[in-house]
Amino acid sequence: MPPVQPPMTAAETALRGRAILLMIAAILCFSLMDASVKGLAPRTGVVPALWVRYAGQMLLVVLLVAPRLRQVARTTMPGLQFARSVLLMGATAFFFTALSLIPISDAAALMSINPVLVTLGAALFLGEKLGPRRIGGIAVAMVGTMIVIRPGAGIITAESIFALCAAVCYASYVLLTRHVGSSESPWTSLFYTGLVGTVILSIIVPFFWVTPDRTAILLMGACILFGTCGQMLLIRAFTIGEAAMLAPFAYCGVMFSMLWGMVFYAEWPGIHTITGALVIAGAGTYVWYRETHAR
Repeated sequence: MPPVQPPMTAAETALRGRAILLMIAAILCFSLMDASVKGLAPRTGVVPALWVRYAGQMLLVVLLVAPRLRQVARTTMPGLQFARSVLLMGATAFFFTALSLIPISDAAALMSINPVLVTLGAALFLGEKLGPRRIGGIAVAMVGTMIVIRPGAGIITAESIFALCAAVCYASYVLLTRHVGSSESPWTSLFYTGLVGTVILSIIVPFFWVTPDRTAILLMGACILFGTCGQMLLIRAFTIGEAAMLAPFAYCGVMFSMLWGMVFYAEWPGIHTITGALVIAGAGTYVWYRETHAR
């Protein structure tokens, strides 16, 4: 008979709940950034949108940490910081390209395979435990995603491959973020994700630059704001919470994207999308309850 686990302390329960709320807030910010990019990319192209996202984040971070910039820029893991920054830039580039080609809810549904990759990777590479409740939450949420995607219904196309590539890059980035989180300040990780992306894209963007109009400038500002806030919230969430525990909540992005698609782009979801979103919400709620109230 397996040993009975002792009840969680109030501090442990509060920490898990905080990590989950930070994760949901990060996904909300990223979904708003994606909605901004959906409108920006047709006006400026994907590469300028990418550059704005990273250069804006870099400028904002430097302004916020200016008095202690030297301390923030100090890292004991330069190789890992560079690798996770490149992976995030790749995920962003692939996903921005997908947003310019397919509806935002479809891109989010395809991208949502990454929690499965995160959970498996956390068990294989980080030694995190995969209990039946976490596996169950992931499995049910994945069923909800399959209801949205409807294999064979034409959503998975050549253009949608960009979203799947984004999921692989993003899952790898999350695992590295979790790995460095206990040793590096969240501000240090945020600084390097902005720095690497800004340097690389600043070299490329002159060949793709399009002068933005007034609407594009507003969308650029929204992209910078939501992207930076989302990145900071995500880093903080994975610093204090286990990757396997937080993974199911990435599925909230499907519901958020579905909402913004309706509000901003008149992309009305069908019954399959709504049903799948409800299944995803139920799975996330279950994991949240078990992780914050389990004995």
